[in-house]
Amino acid sequence: MLSIKELTYGFEAGRPIFENLSLDVKPGEFVSLIGPSGSGKSTMFRLITGLLEPDHGEIIIDGKLPENRLGHIGYMPQKDLLLPWRTVFDNVLLPLEVGKSNRQGKAQEIRAWLERFGLADYEQAYPKQLSGGMRQRAAFLRTIMTGKNLLLLDEPFGALDSLTKRKMHSWLLGIWGELQKTIMFITHDLEEAILLSDRIYLMKRTGIWEFKVHLPRPRSPELIYQQTLISMRKELEWLIHRES
Repeated sequence: MLSIKELTYGFEAGRPIFENLSLDVKPGEFVSLIGPSGSGKSTMFRLITGLLEPDHGEIIIDGKLPENRLGHIGYMPQKDLLLPWRTVFDNVLLPLEVGKSNRQGKAQEIRAWLERFGLADYEQAYPKQLSGGMRQRAAFLRTIMTGKNLLLLDEPFGALDSLTKRKMHSWLLGIWGELQKTIMFITHDLEEAILLSDRIYLMKRTGIWEFKVHLPRPRSPELIYQQTLISMRKELEWLIHRES
């Protein structure tokens, strides 16, 4: 689904954020990016989406090397960016409007998705009337409505309190199997990365390391209390501190 080869990028008059970085994401995978602030995680997403262009290297999407990557990928930034003057329904509809799809023809599909996302009763509500978790679900649904098979989620739960975050984990684990999408996910929460992911990439200024998550699916948020996940977290922490 995604192949990055020998990627280098740096801002003007400064050292590269990363050099000769390579990674692969297979169709249907859930892959997380972790690493300290400044290691280039969000910059990597902007490069993949086409908001930035690399200094060197290739970004191959679904086996192709597009000249213009804009519009090829669904991207959810750190803030939900819901338009405050539009209802939940109209915010979710926005990607279809941009793509010039027929509003009436898609209304039934959107309402079906709102039901699955637990937002059916809030179709005509405005963002200010929603809880943090509801706003994130609405923003995620808007990303899905782009129709893209590869979705990039940049710390979607980072601003939520721990209890709401756990509820979102349960919700996402429950719905991800139905989506049949490939997801790349940025997080600073190691338990979150292990719980959700098939593989984790640890990004450091000195390079990138792959960590495989050997946990069967389906998964439950209660896994965070089990010794297997605790051991994986310790191993991941060791890798982080070793590279520090």
